[in-house]
Amino acid sequence: MSETPEGPVHPEPPETPPTDLAVTERHADPCAARQTDLVRDADRRAAELRDYRAAFRAAQLAMAVVDQDGIVVTANDSFGALLGTEAGALREQAAADLVDLASDGRTWHAYREVLRGRRSRFRCTRRLKHPDGRSLWAEVTVSPVPDSRRVLLSIADISDRRELQARLRHLQMHDPVTRLPNRALFFERLSSALEAAAQDAPADTAPADSSYESHESHESYGYGRTGRIGLCYLDLDGFKAVNDTLGHRVGDRLLAAVAARLTECADSDGYTRSGGHLVARLGGDEFAILVEDSTGTEQLADLARSVLRALQLPFDLGGQRLAVSASIGVIERNAHGTTATALMQAADTTLYWAKADGKARWTLFDPERNAHRMTRQALSSTLRPAVEREEFGLEYQPLVDLTDGAVRGVEALVRWNHPQFGSLPPNRFIAIAEEDGSIVELGRWVLRTACRQARQWQKDHPRERPIFVSVNVAVRQVWDSDLVADVAGILAETGLAPHLLQLELTESAVMGSAGRPLQALQALSDMGVRIAIDDFGTGYSNLAYLSRLPVSVLKLDGSFVRGFQDEEHANPADELIVEALVQLAHRLGLTVTAECVETSGQAARLRRIGCDTGQGWLYSRAVAPDRIAELIGTEPLRV
Repeated sequence: MSETPEGPVHPEPPETPPTDLAVTERHADPCAARQTDLVRDADRRAAELRDYRAAFRAAQLAMAVVDQDGIVVTANDSFGALLGTEAGALREQAAADLVDLASDGRTWHAYREVLRGRRSRFRCTRRLKHPDGRSLWAEVTVSPVPDSRRVLLSIADISDRRELQARLRHLQMHDPVTRLPNRALFFERLSSALEAAAQDAPADTAPADSSYESHESHESYGYGRTGRIGLCYLDLDGFKAVNDTLGHRVGDRLLAAVAARLTECADSDGYTRSGGHLVARLGGDEFAILVEDSTGTEQLADLARSVLRALQLPFDLGGQRLAVSASIGVIERNAHGTTATALMQAADTTLYWAKADGKARWTLFDPERNAHRMTRQALSSTLRPAVEREEFGLEYQPLVDLTDGAVRGVEALVRWNHPQFGSLPPNRFIAIAEEDGSIVELGRWVLRTACRQARQWQKDHPRERPIFVSVNVAVRQVWDSDLVADVAGILAETGLAPHLLQLELTESAVMGSAGRPLQALQALSDMGVRIAIDDFGTGYSNLAYLSRLPVSVLKLDGSFVRGFQDEEHANPADELIVEALVQLAHRLGLTVTAECVETSGQAARLRRIGCDTGQGWLYSRAVAPDRIAELIGTEPLRV
């Protein structure tokens, strides 16, 4: 209490709040209050349900409520309109049947998982048939209804979107010049066919949520029943000249005209049971015709022949008549176990064979020829490292004096001791070495090894007449290396006298020599090294050119000597030719060696003609260096 000048101040009593009947009643009857709340909550829920049902019925999105057994409880009018019926008629029907959810196992399983509450949501794409006959694409979504054991199934018509996708895909998958399927679509079709063959049955329907591409692949194209596949892979011969001379516009028109003829050939294939084959432009002037369900190589061969005939007819392009031909690689095989990459590699290889064989033709894939190519490729990839690893060795074949049978020299023959293919003769790898340039290093190794061995024989048999060594030289060695310097250095390194070294070049290489090669040969000859023309008589045979070359030896090709084998039915012309060559060589101051001497009768006739030395299996095959050492100083090889 406080005081004021007037006296003590007393607090006023608190003001009594106004009486609230509801509060009074709540305190008076709690049960009645709870009942009032429940009534209000029920009214609110009823209003929400009325709103939900009104929205459900009025929604433009097609919807249906489905129970846990997959039966439609209710559907809205949009759902009925989409399927061409009244919404009420859809009640108590299986939802999966209405929207095709049971057509494949994957979709059906996912749908059942949502019904059982094991999956929260599921979406797929389905192609539905309207009662009026038209088709439509629908996106189906299935999701649980909150606080309920039911699910909501909604369907959106995406036909317009799918049509746009189809148009975009067509542009993406077709060549704008020829309007043929392009490389991407070709490989899609090829892979699809091979996958179907791997399953040994038509592929399952695409997953329900798959894209338009998968649906088109499965619905538009049938799979073969033979389990085989064929391919004609073709390339226009000389098309680049058309582009270069007449311009790309004419070239494009020619490609379009070629595409039309190829399509006609594919559609008219008499073996086809269900439509034509896929014709695609893979790029440039390359086309392919894919034959699914092929019946054998004869079908592909007939198709290739018809294509060649069709392309042989002139093309009239706006008043310009053009003629074009094609090379075709043909392959037909069992599709099971084949990959798209392997098939295209085989087709590409076969196309290369067709061009190499002369163009304007078709060539069938040959497994043996391909195995040889693969072996050659394997050798090519390991040849240069093999030179560095010194996987090569030399054998020597004697060159025998036909008058007394004495060994006058040897020819060094290189062998590749391949870790996978064993001992390989020169004809298996020398051409490869010339192509990739490794012949220079390999030739240098052969030359050094042969000279060192010849010098060693000379040291081991000082009282015997030294034998010379003959080494083969490739043309690329003359062009790509300083052969003169290499020979001079190796002779100085090994101590071998120049006259004990003979270098062999093929006739075609020597006869066309000019400039640097001719200067190199002349320098070697001036050094004292002997130059021999190998396989004489198989190349240019320009006899007048011999007088201008620094050549000292002619080696007659074995084809001349083989004509002497049949002594009872000898061809007089063969002997006259050889005799004339020997006499000409002698008059030019050259000596003559006959290759491939295999019988004593051949040796006798060559001796009678006047040939100087012989080489062949009659005397010895190519042997190891120690065997040659045994022949030096022994009795002459008389036969």
